[in-house]
This record gives sequence, structure tokens and C-alpha cells, in this order.
Amino acid sequence: MNIEPGQLPQLTHDTFLIDSHCHLDMDAYQDDLETILEQAYQNNIRTIISVGIDEKSSRQAIFLAAKYTMVKATIGIHPHDVAHIQPQTFDILADLAEKNSKDIVGYGEIGLDYVKNYTPADIQRTHFRSQLSLANELKLPVIIHDREAHDDILRILREAAPYKYGGVMHCFSGNMTLARQVLDLGFHISIPGVVTFKNATDLQKVAREAPLTSLLLETDGPFLSPVPQRGKRNEPTFLLYTAQMIADLRDIPINEVARQTSANAMRLFRLPPTLMT
Repeated sequence: MNIEPGQLPQLTHDTFLIDSHCHLDMDAYQDDLETILEQAYQNNIRTIISVGIDEKSSRQAIFLAAKYTMVKATIGIHPHDVAHIQPQTFDILADLAEKNSKDIVGYGEIGLDYVKNYTPADIQRTHFRSQLSLANELKLPVIIHDREAHDDILRILREAAPYKYGGVMHCFSGNMTLARQVLDLGFHISIPGVVTFKNATDLQKVAREAPLTSLLLETDGPFLSPVPQRGKRNEPTFLLYTAQMIADLRDIPINEVARQTSANAMRLFRLPPTLMT
């Protein structure tokens, strides 16, 4: 992918992208959020899912979804933060889901993180199981965070299967073997801007070989900006670079990537077609 900064890939007017995972509530966006959303819309990004990582950010994601038509929200407690869960936390999240059902489209991000280890692994696993159960009760698809915890993630996901409401392995970081195991659970795989990095050979192989019907696209903004914006704040418009990279890897038009991954996201998150106009 030989694209210079400022030279955005383009979609035709009848196609669009969905950013399936972004953190619009974070401080990095506070000074110019409306400009970011307008730029995204002008570049055919039609929906951005703002992902909750604790009670505060879940509430803020809901606030943003209520304020901006193109934003939807998820709720959940990130593995970094599960040590702070209180007896009432899950009741609070369930109440938020009930009262804001039109704006909440998923549960997460939840999972395991053995890199940072901000929370002991046994506590992470306990609350991961609890949140998978709650997501099922709330009839929401799950958004899974997995860093260097592949074996435990798969074991717990298999124990909690089946997933009537689906799920996605966010910011996928494994190889094709892991991808097949995730797909066997009926999950989607979400491809971040990391796929544009030269050394991301495993992820590029997944993006090339996994069924396009199972792929989502995400920024994970404000993190992980794709080439040629690497090192800068990530934002939804940059999703076009990720889409172009996948198109190049698969030797198909970017519009085909856009149509299929957007259809996948709409199906998983039960997004209404009216959002895409």
C-alpha cells in the first residue's frame, strides 16, 4: 500500500465503512470531536461504535450515542479495570442496558490482558466469565480483548458457548490458526490499523485468508493509527487506510471490502439501515 499522508483512499458514493471499535470518550478527542465526526461522515464512515471500558466510559459512550446519530455505544469493564468491580457494578450496567437499548449495541470490551497485568489473572478470568454471562442475559454481542492470553480466552469462550447474539475478537493479534478457532466459535474477527505495519505478517495473512464475511474493521482510536498516519492520533477517517490494505492483500476493490465488512457489522450489532443514509 503506497499511500502518502493526506492521500486518503476513496469509496464510491454508494458504499460506506463502519468503525466497529473506537474510544470517542477519551481525552484525545475532546477538543475537536465534532470535527472528527464530520470528517468521518464526509469520507463515508457512517457509524462509529464507541466502546465502554468501565462504568464511567460506558455512560459517556451512551451520552455520545444519544447526542450523535452516527455513534452507537457498548458497555462493559475492561480487564485492566475489573479489580475495581463492586457488588453493584453489574446491576448498574444491566440498568443502563435496559434504559438505553436504542443506543447500546454490544457488551465489551471484556476479556484478558496478560501483558499489562493491571489486575491479577485469576480475577480477570472470574470477571470475564461473569461478563460473558451478563452479556447473554442482556442479549448483546460480546467484544473480546485478548492480549497474550489466547489459550485462556479460547478455553473460557468455549466453556460459555454457544453465543446466540454473536461476538467479535477485537483488534485481532493472533495468527491464522487462532483465527480459525475464533471463527469456529461463530465469532467475527476485527482488523485494526496494525495490518498496515510492515512487520504484521501474521495479521496480514489473516486479513488475506479469513472469510471476508467474518471480518470487521476498526480503528481502536485514538490508538494504533495505520500507515501512513502511524504515530499520530487515530481517528475514524483513517479506517480507509485499513480498508485499502485489506483490499490490496485480497486483490479486490476497496468498495467490496467496505460493502462486506459493513454488512457484517450491521448484522452483528443489529444496526438499522437508516443509520447509513
